[in-house]
Amino acid sequence: MLYIILTTSPKGIYMDIETIVAQLRQEISRIEGAIAALLGTDPQPARRGRPPKASGIVRATGKRRRLSAAARARISAAMKQRWARQKGAAAPKKAPAQKKASGRKPMSPAMRKKLSAMMKRRWAARKRAA
Repeated sequence: MLYIILTTSPKGIYMDIETIVAQLRQEISRIEGAIAALLGTDPQPARRGRPPKASGIVRATGKRRRLSAAARARISAAMKQRWARQKGAAAPKKAPAQKKASGRKPMSPAMRKKLSAMMKRRWAARKRAA
Protein backbone atom coordinates (compact mmCIF):
# COMPACT_ATOMS: atom_id res chain seq x y z
CA MET A 1 0.00 0.00 0.00
CA LEU A 2 1.06 3.56 -0.61
CA TYR A 3 0.97 5.90 2.34
CA ILE A 4 1.59 9.62 2.15
CA ILE A 5 2.97 11.15 5.29
CA LEU A 6 1.54 14.56 6.06
CA THR A 7 2.77 16.61 8.93
CA THR A 8 1.67 20.00 10.08
CA SER A 9 4.12 22.76 10.61
CA PRO A 10 3.67 26.41 11.53
CA LYS A 11 3.56 27.24 7.82
CA GLY A 12 0.83 24.67 7.07
CA ILE A 13 0.83 21.11 5.68
CA TYR A 14 4.28 19.76 4.82
CA MET A 15 4.80 16.57 2.78
CA ASP A 16 8.01 14.62 3.18
CA ILE A 17 8.91 14.20 -0.48
CA GLU A 18 11.85 11.84 0.06
CA THR A 19 9.67 9.41 1.98
CA ILE A 20 6.97 9.54 -0.69
CA VAL A 21 9.51 8.88 -3.47
CA ALA A 22 10.98 5.92 -1.55
CA GLN A 23 7.51 4.44 -1.04
CA LEU A 24 6.64 4.91 -4.71
CA ARG A 25 9.89 3.14 -5.76
CA GLN A 26 9.10 0.23 -3.44
CA GLU A 27 5.60 -0.01 -4.92
CA ILE A 28 7.00 0.07 -8.48
CA SER A 29 9.49 -2.73 -7.77
CA ARG A 30 6.77 -4.82 -6.11
CA ILE A 31 4.45 -4.39 -9.10
CA GLU A 32 7.25 -5.17 -11.59
CA GLY A 33 8.10 -8.32 -9.65
CA ALA A 34 4.46 -9.42 -9.70
CA ILE A 35 4.21 -8.82 -13.47
CA ALA A 36 7.43 -10.72 -14.12
CA ALA A 37 6.21 -13.64 -11.99
CA LEU A 38 2.92 -13.75 -13.92
CA LEU A 39 4.61 -13.66 -17.30
CA GLY A 40 7.33 -16.09 -16.28
CA THR A 41 10.14 -13.69 -17.14
CA ASP A 42 11.39 -13.35 -13.61
CA PRO A 43 15.21 -13.56 -13.82
CA GLN A 44 15.47 -15.12 -10.33
CA PRO A 45 12.24 -16.89 -9.41
CA ALA A 46 11.63 -17.16 -5.70
CA ARG A 47 12.72 -20.60 -4.48
CA ARG A 48 11.56 -22.24 -1.35
CA GLY A 49 13.41 -24.84 0.61
CA ARG A 50 16.84 -26.29 0.17
CA PRO A 51 18.89 -25.15 -2.84
CA PRO A 52 19.53 -27.81 -5.48
CA LYS A 53 22.77 -29.78 -5.43
CA ALA A 54 25.41 -28.57 -7.82
CA SER A 55 25.49 -31.09 -10.66
CA GLY A 56 28.34 -31.50 -13.07
CA ILE A 57 30.66 -29.19 -11.15
CA VAL A 58 34.16 -30.57 -10.76
CA ARG A 59 35.91 -29.91 -7.46
CA ALA A 60 38.67 -27.36 -7.71
CA THR A 61 40.98 -29.52 -5.61
CA GLY A 62 41.12 -32.31 -8.17
CA LYS A 63 41.84 -35.82 -6.95
CA ARG A 64 41.15 -36.82 -3.39
CA ARG A 65 44.22 -37.05 -1.19
CA ARG A 66 45.04 -40.45 0.29
CA LEU A 67 46.86 -41.10 3.53
CA SER A 68 49.77 -43.48 3.47
CA ALA A 69 49.65 -46.53 5.71
CA ALA A 70 52.39 -45.07 7.91
CA ALA A 71 50.53 -41.78 8.35
CA ARG A 72 47.33 -43.62 9.20
CA ALA A 73 49.22 -45.72 11.78
CA ARG A 74 50.72 -42.59 13.37
CA ILE A 75 47.30 -40.92 13.60
CA SER A 76 45.77 -44.09 15.04
CA ALA A 77 48.49 -44.40 17.68
CA ALA A 78 48.15 -40.74 18.64
CA MET A 79 44.36 -41.04 19.02
CA LYS A 80 44.65 -44.22 21.09
CA GLN A 81 47.17 -42.49 23.33
CA ARG A 82 44.89 -39.46 23.67
CA TRP A 83 41.86 -41.55 24.59
CA ALA A 84 43.90 -43.58 27.07
CA ARG A 85 45.00 -40.37 28.82
CA GLN A 86 41.46 -39.04 28.82
CA LYS A 87 39.94 -42.25 30.17
CA GLY A 88 42.64 -42.61 32.80
CA ALA A 89 42.03 -39.11 34.13
CA ALA A 90 38.25 -39.33 33.96
CA ALA A 91 37.28 -42.12 36.34
CA PRO A 92 38.38 -45.53 37.56
CA LYS A 93 37.25 -48.46 35.45
CA LYS A 94 33.99 -50.09 36.46
CA ALA A 95 33.60 -53.79 37.02
CA PRO A 96 32.12 -55.54 33.98
CA ALA A 97 28.35 -55.42 34.00
CA GLN A 98 26.70 -58.61 35.18
CA LYS A 99 23.98 -60.24 33.18
CA LYS A 100 20.61 -58.84 34.15
CA ALA A 101 18.56 -61.39 36.05
CA SER A 102 15.13 -62.01 34.60
CA GLY A 103 12.07 -62.21 36.81
CA ARG A 104 11.55 -65.95 36.49
CA LYS A 105 13.55 -68.97 37.54
CA PRO A 106 15.37 -71.05 34.93
CA MET A 107 13.41 -74.06 33.67
CA SER A 108 14.45 -77.44 35.02
CA PRO A 109 15.34 -80.24 32.58
CA ALA A 110 12.35 -82.28 33.75
CA MET A 111 9.93 -79.42 33.09
CA ARG A 112 11.50 -78.82 29.68
CA LYS A 113 10.96 -82.51 28.79
CA LYS A 114 7.34 -82.37 30.00
CA LEU A 115 6.58 -79.25 27.89
CA SER A 116 8.23 -80.81 24.85
CA ALA A 117 6.06 -83.93 25.10
CA MET A 118 2.92 -81.82 25.59
CA MET A 119 3.65 -79.72 22.46
CA LYS A 120 4.37 -82.85 20.39
CA ARG A 121 0.95 -84.26 21.39
CA ARG A 122 -0.73 -80.94 20.35
CA TRP A 123 1.01 -80.87 16.95
CA ALA A 124 0.09 -84.51 16.33
CA ALA A 125 -3.57 -83.77 17.18
CA ARG A 126 -3.64 -80.79 14.79
CA LYS A 127 -2.06 -82.89 12.05
CA ARG A 128 -4.74 -85.61 12.49
CA ALA A 129 -7.52 -82.98 12.46
CA ALA A 130 -6.22 -81.43 9.22
